[in-house]
Amino acid sequence: MTGRPAAKRLPFTLPRLGLGTAPLGGLFEAVGDEDAAATIEAAGAAGMTYFDTAPRYGHGLAERRLGRLLAPAGVTDPVISTKTGWLLRPRPDGSPGEVITDWTERGIRESLESSLTRLGRTSIDILYLHDPDDYPDEIRRTAYPAVRRLRDEGLVRAIGFGMNHSGPLASYVADFEVDVVLIAGRLTLLDHEALTTLLPLCARTGTAVVVGGVFNTGLLADPAPGAMFNYRQAPAEALERARQCRALCDAYGVPIHAVAVQFPLLHPAVDSVVLGCRSAAQVTANAAAARFPVPDELWQRLARAGFVPGQLLEQRVG
Repeated sequence: MTGRPAAKRLPFTLPRLGLGTAPLGGLFEAVGDEDAAATIEAAGAAGMTYFDTAPRYGHGLAERRLGRLLAPAGVTDPVISTKTGWLLRPRPDGSPGEVITDWTERGIRESLESSLTRLGRTSIDILYLHDPDDYPDEIRRTAYPAVRRLRDEGLVRAIGFGMNHSGPLASYVADFEVDVVLIAGRLTLLDHEALTTLLPLCARTGTAVVVGGVFNTGLLADPAPGAMFNYRQAPAEALERARQCRALCDAYGVPIHAVAVQFPLLHPAVDSVVLGCRSAAQVTANAAAARFPVPDELWQRLARAGFVPGQLLEQRVG
C-alpha cells in the first residue's frame, strides 16, 4: 500500500484499545458477577472505553452485564458495538435456548431492539453484521439494506461487518458502503491473512478497522503445551512458531503478549485493537502490554523471522 489512508467514514474516533466481552459471556469458562464488574471498572480506568459485545456472547449475558455495570464503573462516554443477524430463542422456562440466523429486516430490527434493551440504551455506536460468511445473498437482499436504514434513522451511528475471515469481509467492503469492520484472528504475529486484500482496501475506502483475536485464542499470550489456537488446541507447528517468537521477544526483555497487542497497530489502516478479558488483572496486564516499549531492533528481528511483514515497518507512522 502506498500513500495516506482515505479519510475515515466513522463520525467518531475509536479508542486505540477496546474491551471484548465474549469472556464476560462465559467463553471457555464462567465469569462471576464480581469479576465481571471489576473487569469493566479496570477497563474504564485503563482508558479502554470501547466495548465490543454481541447477543451470542453468553446468550445475552455479556450485553446485560455491560448495560448494568458501565455506569457504576464510572464509564460515562463509552463507544459500544454490538452485532446482529442472529436471534436468541430462550426455552419456555427462561433458560438459554437456541441461537438462529435471521437476516431479514424484521430479524435485524428485533435483534437490535433486544440488544438495546439489554444494554439499557436507546441507540448504539456500531452495529456489525455478525459472521455472515455463508449468507451473501441474504446480506445483499435484506440485511445490509436493513442496517443502513437503522443508521439513517439514527438508531446506530455506524455499520459494518464482524468476521473471522478476511476474504469474504473484503468482498463486503468492496460491494457496500461500510463504515467499520471487525476482523478477528487474521492480523496476528502468526496470521497475516488480512494484509493482502482487506487492509489495503479499507485504507482506500476509508473503512475503519478494528482487530480482535490478537493472541489467536491464547497461543500468543502464553505459548505453552495445551494452549488454544483459533478456538482449538494448538497444533505442534503453531506451538513451535509461537515459541520461536517468544524466544526472540525474551532476548530483548519484551513480553510476547506486548508485541502481539501492538503488532496490528503498525498498520496505518488499523484504528483499534479489541482485547477479550475475563478479569481486572487481565485488563491491567493488557493495558500495560500496549504501552510496553518495543525496540525497533526487535521489530526488525521479528520481520526477518517472518512474524512481522517488512512492509508494515516501512509504513509505520507517528
